[in-house]
Amino acid sequence: MTEGESADAVGADSGDQGWSNTRTWVEKGLREGDRIRAVEPLRGGWTSQMRRLDIEGRDESYSLVLRSFVRAFFVKHAQGLLTREADVLRLLAHTSVPVASLHGVDAGAEYCDHPSLLMSLLPGRVRLDEEDVERRIELLARQLVDIHELVVPAQAQPRAYQAWTAPERVRLPEKTERPELWRRAVDVIRRDAPPYRPCFLHRDFHPGNVLFTGRGSGLAVAGVVDWVETSWGPADLDVAHCSTALALLHGARAGMRLAGAYVAAGGRLSEDPTAHLYWRLLDALAFAPDAEKVAVPWRELGRHDLTPAVLTQRLEDYLHELFSHYA
Repeated sequence: MTEGESADAVGADSGDQGWSNTRTWVEKGLREGDRIRAVEPLRGGWTSQMRRLDIEGRDESYSLVLRSFVRAFFVKHAQGLLTREADVLRLLAHTSVPVASLHGVDAGAEYCDHPSLLMSLLPGRVRLDEEDVERRIELLARQLVDIHELVVPAQAQPRAYQAWTAPERVRLPEKTERPELWRRAVDVIRRDAPPYRPCFLHRDFHPGNVLFTGRGSGLAVAGVVDWVETSWGPADLDVAHCSTALALLHGARAGMRLAGAYVAAGGRLSEDPTAHLYWRLLDALAFAPDAEKVAVPWRELGRHDLTPAVLTQRLEDYLHELFSHYA
């Protein structure tokens, strides 16, 4: 999700776009003798067109991932977004955070058909199913702590966070039976943002951007992807964003568990409950009225149960739980 983006922008200019120039750019950057053997579209994203490129090498075969912005909204902002992601991948290359290796970036589409970034293929897969949810919440929390504890040189600090909604932009459900709940939530974010201790944020950390391997006790985080929104801001906001996604995917109770797991893993959140509530609502209200923007890629990954009606109900239940715990 990106500040200023609309549902119309997300849905426009979709479809498989030509990429002959992009392919030429990729091949020129490969090692001598390597060539693209196969190309496979990757599902589950809505900001970018993603492709897996299987490379036949002189010494070994391997795979890369190509991210290309083809929709008008993201093409317009690609210079900042892809440059930021490239910088972050370089910064995190020698840290404990599992990220892809950068192979090349053409943020201005100087050589490619569309603004593009090329990176290594990480192991694992996105897990949005109902199995191992408790274990995944624990692992998500630990991973967030590791990200927030990164020590970043002042000159490498990313931009300050941007809010993804505002009181006047919140769209309330048309048929809600709890209008007062929504109005109360909007009133909370009318206040000025509370003070916070800044840290390094992923800013779009949620189950759809984390890759897992294994199952049960062998479950592990194998990669964290999509760093185009990396920011400098309150840890509460990253926790809020992942919590909202968990509530939408698995119900309000799942959304309420992450903060406790984060603190148990050593993370630090605001000690003022009203301040923490502000950040949680600032994120949750950006999904109103029905979280359809994230539901589309989630359905592509098999969650066909996530209808607009289900998501609106879960979002309302989550707002109620937030007030019960923090108001």
